[in-house]
Amino acid sequence: MTHLTPAHATRFATATLAHLGREYPYKMDLVLNGPEDAKPPREHHPIFHGSFDWHSCVHGWWQILRLARRFPDLPVAAEIRARADAMLVPDKIAGERAFLDRPMAAGFERPYGWAWLLALHAEAARHDAPWAAALEPLAAAFAARFHGFLPKLTYPLRVGTHFNIAFALLLARHWAEPRDPALAALIDARARDWFGGDRDCQAWEPGGDEFLSSALTEAHLMAAVLGADFAAWFDAFLPRAAAGHPATLFTPATVSDRSDGKIAHLDGLALSRAWCWRAIAAALGPAHPVHPVAEAAAQRHLDAALPHVTGDYMGEHWLASFALLALDGL
Repeated sequence: MTHLTPAHATRFATATLAHLGREYPYKMDLVLNGPEDAKPPREHHPIFHGSFDWHSCVHGWWQILRLARRFPDLPVAAEIRARADAMLVPDKIAGERAFLDRPMAAGFERPYGWAWLLALHAEAARHDAPWAAALEPLAAAFAARFHGFLPKLTYPLRVGTHFNIAFALLLARHWAEPRDPALAALIDARARDWFGGDRDCQAWEPGGDEFLSSALTEAHLMAAVLGADFAAWFDAFLPRAAAGHPATLFTPATVSDRSDGKIAHLDGLALSRAWCWRAIAAALGPAHPVHPVAEAAAQRHLDAALPHVTGDYMGEHWLASFALLALDGL
């Protein structure tokens, strides 16, 4: 099985540092309330105005902080720390926080960007630096939004793109367990409500622009939520997995055009599936018949996508974060 190496870390971090401050092209998540809102991205987002869009910039920061912690002697580690010292500061965080109070901003980056900001805060807290303290007000604001949103979300969002609720809950739960027990309990309750009764998943995927597996992301979340009860749930959810069915879950998708930003999502699908398969294998344990099948599927998906993490900006501005998930988890 491929594991994270200093060579991977250097490649990912070098590419990501190059686009974190690249302001254009940039896709705003913005409702214009008046002509005064028509201004450059950095005036709306003092920190997260690079990497093509807000959420990619957030998880780009998560990625480089994690790489600097995992490999503190990397040639780029000093640059990462210096950039964080300059950018992850209270006045810039206040500017990001103020954006959330704008009219029509309640749905801003829901739930994907919310979850990635919490992941960034959790990673920053693992460093001997003031970055997590600076990020705290923004993390608290998004945690509050999860508290308000999850009880009223009647049906789960099962899509394979940014709105997928299982992916968001995985990241949010990782943040909440040591910090917000009430949110962690709410996440577990909602996961059980939405997914606890799922059986014999047909896995109608991938869609043409998906970067998350609806089936496997749900299973990954349930592994975290159910603990020792996960194997029984999984055996009912994917009862033919040991035989490699549904085959689509074990087969990397074809990516026909990596310059097309939506089609390039399919490289991310391979990486997120690898992350999920590895987590599922670990949760089931080596004695379970799906364990070797899951590990083999993870490796196939890694082999399909890792060569393409860099090369075209439409993938390069975000794929390294998913490669890091696949190779090293949260």
